[in-house]
Amino acid sequence: MIEKWRTPPPACCQPPTGPPPVLLLAGEAQSARAAREFVHEYVSHHVPEVSQDHLDTVVLIACELVTNAIRYGTEPGDSLRIVIDADETGVRIEVHDPVRRRPRFRPESPHRNRGRGLLILNRLCPDGWGVDDIPMGKAVWAHYAFGTSSAGSAC
Repeated sequence: MIEKWRTPPPACCQPPTGPPPVLLLAGEAQSARAAREFVHEYVSHHVPEVSQDHLDTVVLIACELVTNAIRYGTEPGDSLRIVIDADETGVRIEVHDPVRRRPRFRPESPHRNRGRGLLILNRLCPDGWGVDDIPMGKAVWAHYAFGTSSAGSAC
């Protein structure tokens, strides 16, 4: 009878391994670095065969989403959340923030150092990105397929 209790639980009941798919961050500039590290670790663990170029692009996308959420979707004391899903075909990253105001494009300008985040997302995410309303704000998401080839700039 005791031996029966020592058998391992079935696979469906095993705790997950690796980093969790959700990370809660403070709405402050230092969180962009934590987001980059989290996404790098998550994708590297769940898609170990991903190329370094694709991994770098996914990390850049996450950094852009988080930076935009910090700048335009939070106020002092707010937090934001990253939700990520990855498999051998690609990655979907969502960043949730508490402000319902949707991102908007700004005209390109060589005189401005900010306001290029959506232009970068368009370039890096030919498979799409968008905004969904959630109960306490919005979720800005991006999908990146590993068959995609794109070049980006540093975040």
